[in-house]
Amino acid sequence: MNQKILEVCVDSVESALAAERGGADRLELCQNLVIGGTTPSPKLFETIRRYSKIPIHVLLRPRFGDFCYTQYEFEMLREEVTMYRKLGAEGVVIGMLLPEGTLDIRRMEKLMEAAEGMSVTLHRAFDVCKDPKAALKQATELGIQTILTSGQQNSALKGAPLLKELKEQAARRIQIQAGGGICAEVIEKLYPLCGVTAYHMSGKTELDSKMEYRKEGVNMGLPSLSEYTIYRTSEAAVRAARNVLDR
Repeated sequence: MNQKILEVCVDSVESALAAERGGADRLELCQNLVIGGTTPSPKLFETIRRYSKIPIHVLLRPRFGDFCYTQYEFEMLREEVTMYRKLGAEGVVIGMLLPEGTLDIRRMEKLMEAAEGMSVTLHRAFDVCKDPKAALKQATELGIQTILTSGQQNSALKGAPLLKELKEQAARRIQIQAGGGICAEVIEKLYPLCGVTAYHMSGKTELDSKMEYRKEGVNMGLPSLSEYTIYRTSEAAVRAARNVLDR
């Protein structure tokens, strides 16, 4: 579980191809990355598969917000695990919490059954759980391969002390993957602090929309987000991170 992994989170075909060119080992595929990512459409998955053979782990998150899901949302998640397994995804990225802040073990067991041998990552629901060390033990017992975490901080660099403790507790039984503000510079600083060798980044850059006519005062969503800013993965940012990780 000490292998070097560079995973890039993407929500478009263009970003997926940029990540592959930059040297990513695999993709975490989602949609709506600007709000933390939600479940992607099957057609996005299929289109990326058409142009790339890079391994894809699919984020399954039915909505923005917390990870305490209703029965309807759970049913969607379980069926989406099955759907993406049949579509050929190499892995899924999942997580469910109970109201008291612990892993929803009973329902996560059902998701693991649906995965039927796929690689499974526990996503950053882990970062808002009450007891990360207890959650790590439970994730290991569930048979999960990877925990994506910032060390329960807004950035992995700030979470370095907990990341170090988690890596020691994991003892090669489960991989600790650092995510949250990851770039080449952060990997260089973070590795000596915690010894983590698996990293998760978006490498996003802002592109200006090609729209020439721009209607002012009309928002399609959050007023803080402009419809005329496009977020895409930077091939150069991924390559820089790859180079640091390789050395």
